Amino acid sequence: MASLSLPKHHFPSVLPTQTPRHNPSSKSLPIVSSSSHSQFYGLKLSNSSSLPIPSSSSSSGKMFIFAAKVDKGKVPPAFTLKDQDGKTVSLSKFKGKPVVLYFYPADETPGCTKQACAFRDSYEKFKKAGAQVVGISGDDPSSHKAFAKKYKLPYTLLSDEGNKVRKEWGVPSDLFGTLPGRQTYVLDKNGVVQLIYNNQFQPEKHIDETLKFLQSL
Repeated sequence: MASLSLPKHHFPSVLPTQTPRHNPSSKSLPIVSSSSHSQFYGLKLSNSSSLPIPSSSSSSGKMFIFAAKVDKGKVPPAFTLKDQDGKTVSLSKFKGKPVVLYFYPADETPGCTKQACAFRDSYEKFKKAGAQVVGISGDDPSSHKAFAKKYKLPYTLLSDEGNKVRKEWGVPSDLFGTLPGRQTYVLDKNGVVQLIYNNQFQPEKHIDETLKFLQSL
């Protein structure tokens, strides 16, 4: 029987291979440009290409920053930090009289400046109530010194570089963890927390609430 032999043919691919084109106009835009410097009630963003996004590692899928570790009626963790003059100051130094200790986001931001000046303007009222005023942020001592000098702040500013004390005290953050919290504590003469007040966007309310509390004692 004769066999039929078919010629071999090369069949081209049905879908031609295409080289992806580069579109110079389609660039990914960073949330914050590397040259921008934004301030919003204590939020400083500089030399950053994006905002940090908090991770959600809980089994329930809920996102959280961290729970407060300092409660009313408790003695908060001790600390030793440098003040605006570079001198070391311990929390135990303030024992024996009430102390208003306020955590704020950063020097020279609009909300923090309002709050600092409001404490300054009411400083004599705090003294009359027998209380000391202390501010804490992550700024270094030189920043605190310039901030205190510029606005004539008569009270102590402590430098919590690395936010170690803020974390130990459990000061909650705002705006999904991008903005350090603004929280005020009133400790009695024995170093026990008697009031915790948190209000990020009404910084001057911290002065009203703490004075009201001190004057009611």
